[in-house]
Amino acid sequence: MHKFIIILILLLLSNCQRNAVINTHGVAFLDKKHKNLIINESNRNDVKEIMGHPSTVSTFDNSIWIYIERTRTKGKLLKFGQNIINKSNVLALEFNDYGILKKKDFYNMDQSNKIIFTNTTTDTIAREKNVIYSFLSSLRQKINKPVKKGNP
Repeated sequence: MHKFIIILILLLLSNCQRNAVINTHGVAFLDKKHKNLIINESNRNDVKEIMGHPSTVSTFDNSIWIYIERTRTKGKLLKFGQNIINKSNVLALEFNDYGILKKKDFYNMDQSNKIIFTNTTTDTIAREKNVIYSFLSSLRQKINKPVKKGNP
């Protein structure tokens, strides 16, 4: 019995890692790479060479490129292994009509806004939604009801 317990403990300890696994999403080392971009000197080709392709391009104005970096690791045993965000950086670059870097804004986790949402709900809207939903559901059931072959 003691040998079984010792083997079980050794198996459990052998699967533990000393170094945390880091999952990176987006451009790695964004906080260091953006320092190489110079306003009014760097152009779009320079930015692509240093940073790579942007994570997203603005839908309203094609002259704004956005780069994102997020790194996560697994939490400690007390947090039940939930993912913990280590870095969350965003770089917004704006170009002029000639493709020259006009403005750059770097945001990190400390500059993010903490938004608190309320848990209260409005009952009247939910009740109205349920009445409309139930009416439309009954209408759909009547439309989809199979037709008997004997009745025209």
